[in-house]
Amino acid sequence: MAVARVVAFDGVSQERIDQLTSQVESAEKPEGLPATEMILLHNPDGEQALAIIFFDNDADYQQGDAVLSAMPADEVPGRRASVTRYDVAARMTD
Repeated sequence: MAVARVVAFDGVSQERIDQLTSQVESAEKPEGLPATEMILLHNPDGEQALAIIFFDNDADYQQGDAVLSAMPADEVPGRRASVTRYDVAARMTD
């Protein structure tokens, strides 16, 4: 079963989102991160962001969680407000 790591961030400016978008589009994913997909949502009025990172299974999630938790503060969108693991119950894409 697929799982997702959902992280809420506070203090995320539009400038920071622009920086991250450039980095994500021009770089490879971090070494050792077995994620299949990443979605970054931004609420500019509230300066909040939500990162949803998908993994194929729990073992990949555990490895990814360790890699992402070890990332330096300057590589994440803002202050981590919460980190939650979810089972992916349903998914639809075009």
